[in-house]
Amino acid sequence: MTDAERDRFDGLLEGVLDGLPPGIRALLDELSVVVLDQPTPAMVEELRGDGLLANEDGTESDGSDLCGLHTGVGLTERSIDDAAMLPDQIHLFRAGIVGLALDEQEMTWESPEADAEVREEIRITLLHEIGHHFGLEEGDLDELGYA
Repeated sequence: MTDAERDRFDGLLEGVLDGLPPGIRALLDELSVVVLDQPTPAMVEELRGDGLLANEDGTESDGSDLCGLHTGVGLTERSIDDAAMLPDQIHLFRAGIVGLALDEQEMTWESPEADAEVREEIRITLLHEIGHHFGLEEGDLDELGYA
């Protein structure tokens, strides 16, 4: 991804963040949002070890299409007996989000509608990962339209 593409993506992300309801934006104060081009090799290895990187056909994914990742312990899983923990993080992966948004519409980022499609995929991915922070599972998020 080029610097210009990163800047474009990051500008769209800022617009999504600015457009979130105040209550949701306040929740993000509890989380760290990290934006990367792709998951790190360590992330891919950990997800692979947990059996969480599978394609729809059951084959193993390389992680390049991953859009987001919540790391930490969801609020519904926490206990007062837990030791102090690092803050939860939401990772957003530019390449996965852009690829999914544009591939679904069979367009390139030069298409006039591309920014709107990428912006919507950023919004869905961000809300999906916030949902994981609150303990929602994939099925729950799918029912809400954030899968």
